[in-house]
This record gives sequence, C-alpha cells and structure tokens, in this order.
Amino acid sequence: MIAGRIIRLCLSLCMLHAGVASAASACKAADWPLWNDFQTYFVQDSGRVLDASTELNHSSSEGQSYGMFFALVAGDRPAFDRLWGWTIDNLMGGAVESELPAWIWGKADDGTWRVIDANSASDADLWFIYALLEAGRLWDEPRYTRQAHTLLALVESHELSELPGFGLMLMPGREGFIDSERQSWRLNPSYLPVPLLRRLAQASPDGPWQAIADRTAAMMQAVAPHGFAPDWTTYRIEGGKASFIVDPDKGPVGSYDAIRTYLWAGMTSPEDPLFATMLKALDGMVEATREPGKGVPPEKVDTSTGEAEGKGPFGFSSALAPYFKAKGQALLLEQQVLRARAMLRHSTLPQETAQQQPPYYDYVLSLFGLGWLDDMYRFRADGTLALLWEDECVATTD
Repeated sequence: MIAGRIIRLCLSLCMLHAGVASAASACKAADWPLWNDFQTYFVQDSGRVLDASTELNHSSSEGQSYGMFFALVAGDRPAFDRLWGWTIDNLMGGAVESELPAWIWGKADDGTWRVIDANSASDADLWFIYALLEAGRLWDEPRYTRQAHTLLALVESHELSELPGFGLMLMPGREGFIDSERQSWRLNPSYLPVPLLRRLAQASPDGPWQAIADRTAAMMQAVAPHGFAPDWTTYRIEGGKASFIVDPDKGPVGSYDAIRTYLWAGMTSPEDPLFATMLKALDGMVEATREPGKGVPPEKVDTSTGEAEGKGPFGFSSALAPYFKAKGQALLLEQQVLRARAMLRHSTLPQETAQQQPPYYDYVLSLFGLGWLDDMYRFRADGTLALLWEDECVATTD
C-alpha cells in the first residue's frame, strides 16, 4: 500500500517535471534582427565581442557586458553563456570569485593577445551584475545569481568612494580616479543608469545604491547648467568648499560618453521618482537637435556654454530615440529613427562590410535605443526587465 503511494507520487513528480521542461522548451528566443546582425559582425564563436576600429582589435569589458544584456533581451541563452564564459576566462583570469573584469583585452605590442589594461571599468561591472541578476531571475538559474552577488560585493569593496559633503559614489574604475592630494574625485555620469541602480538596490538592500541613484540626479543637476551632460566631471574640495567642477583633463565637452546619459534617462520607467528630474536636468538636447539646418544631434557640446558643434553619428540618433519619446517630441523622434535605420542598413551593405566592420559603438547604441523603441524590453520602476520573449513564454505555458 505504502509502496503504491510512493510509486504514484514519483510518477506525479516526473509528470510535473516533464511539464516544466516542456514549458521551458516552448520559450523561444525573440526575433530581433539587430541582435542577429550584432552577432554576425561583432561576436566571435568564442564569445568575444570584437571592436576592430583600433589597431589593438580589442575587446572591452563594456562590450562583453552590453553583449550579455542584448543576449538576455533576445532570449539567447547559448550566446549569453559564451559571452560570460569568455569574459571569465580572459578578463577575469578564471577567478570569477575574486577578480573584477579587466577593461581592455587585445593585441599587445609584442604580438600576443592578452589583457592590455587590467584596471576595471565600473559601468561594465554594473551591466555584468545586472545581466546576471536578471538572467538568474528570468531563466531560474541560481549560478548566475550567485555570480552577480559575488561581483556586486567586489564592486562595493573596490569601486565606491566617499565624496566628503556629498556621499558615497561609484568611481569609474578600481584605481586612477581619486587624487587624495588635491582632494578631487573624477566621475563619469554615463556610468550610472538609474534603472540599474534600482536593481542593485533590490539585490543589496543594505547597500548604497538607492542613495547613489538620488546622488546621481543631484550630480546631474549640478553639472548640466545648460541641460547637457558632460563626458566627465570632477568633485573637488577647495578652500574648504566642495563642488562639482569642469574636469581639468577632459574639459566641459559632452560627446561620445555623455550621449548614453540621455539614453538611460529616456529608458527609465516613468514611475521611477527620478524620471522627471533626470529628463529636466538634460533638457538641452531637444533644441540642439532641432536647430534649423541641422536636424541631427550635435557631435559635441560645450556643457559650460551650451554651444554645440558637428553632426553626431547615427548611433547618437538611436540613443536619443527613447529620450525624444519620453520628452513627447514626436517629430524629432521620427526624424532620428529614420536616419538611424537608413544608416544602419547602409553600414551592412556587402560593399561596406567587405572593407570594414560596421561601426561598433553606433551598433551598440542602436541595439539599446531602437530595441527599446521596438518594445523588445522595458525597465520597470524597480529596475527589473520586462521582455518581449518573457510575455510570449508566459502565453505558451498558461
């Protein structure tokens, strides 16, 4: 009698397991042509993201982390695993439990392929953590979650610094951004997407991330007097007074780094308390793009005067798509999307790719901006992802 009950229980559990496995197998990767193109032109079979625009033919922690995020958005778990595996082996020396990823890997002067710059890049580290946390949640994989928490602990130990009179902030890397003698700290505003900070706060509730999100908004209000984000800024204590100043090395320019700041602001959930604050602080790009005779984002802006110059590449148009949508700028949105899509198509024509790799950074910005615009993903107010394939998966398993 008891044996019969045990057999029936085992059969029931087996059937339940089979049902779960069947449901999981019914979850297909999303149809995302931009991701398919990105893999074709930039992702090697090993999982290395190649940027061939420099002599180093380098890979960066940024590229690897972005690639993992895109793979997650696409529901492409094999690619996700290849990208993360290559990162562990080559940027972390296999020591996932103790090493922050190195920033740059490529062809050294002696002809060997190895780490070129072992310093960390904290923006990539945040994207690694984010991608792993969300992959662990969405794919129900505890290993990803454990690795995310390990990396998060390393970031909290090595990449945070107290700015006197302001509070704890994320440094751009493990070393090289604090001048104790001059009492100055260099920061990169584009390294701090609010949705990622919200998700990290959820993963580390006793950590500093909610406060860092608030300080990010406060920093942006302080460093963008004309509504433009700088690539870099410096926090300095001078004469007993602390303030954000124009970075002494990089100057007041807002360009290839700063364009991401508008992107992150536009993609932040409207339900996030900082959504309106960030958009208001970054108000300048609307008029700068609308300027008669241009109709495209400027390549550079002097953030101290508001003077803009040049025409940004098509990736800038892609990056500003969520920003213009959030701002309610329908015409500017349409113009930039048309420009970005046309130039994307041109960059992958056979006669173009026969000569060179498509522009890496423009492609990255396009996956972020146009992917968001095409509803491939959304950030919720708590920082978690809402994904297209997730909805389809739920629909197949109801």
